[in-house]
Amino acid sequence: MVTVINGDGLILGRLASIAARRALAGEEIAIVNAEKVIISGSRARVLGNYYHKRERGSTDWGPYFPRRPDHIIKRTIRGMLPYKRPRGAEAFRHIKCYVGVPAEFADAKMEVPEEVHMDRLNNPQFVTLAAVSTALGAKF
Repeated sequence: MVTVINGDGLILGRLASIAARRALAGEEIAIVNAEKVIISGSRARVLGNYYHKRERGSTDWGPYFPRRPDHIIKRTIRGMLPYKRPRGAEAFRHIKCYVGVPAEFADAKMEVPEEVHMDRLNNPQFVTLAAVSTALGAKF
């Protein structure tokens, strides 16, 4: 059974930590509306941080950082898993992220974890993942 989480208005770090914890417990997680996930902070600071992540390293050896919003979420979750060990690699395979809502989850019951919602955001400034991805050059 797949747990479908609607990412609309959810905070990226909190969403990633909950998804990682549940995947380590054996749940299969599908995150939809990845482009509507938010990152708290001023637009200039958030975009500066993501530009730095994208540009560091070299084209030959990396590290490589994704541009698409669904891949950014998956990379954030990967950072919260022991993905180089069998248990973490298995948990990472149980996580799927989607831009929009795919047809297979259109009529599924979507969960919105309360502790992840934007209403608990202390900072009134935020940027959506769609804006970050577009600034990085993604076409989705």
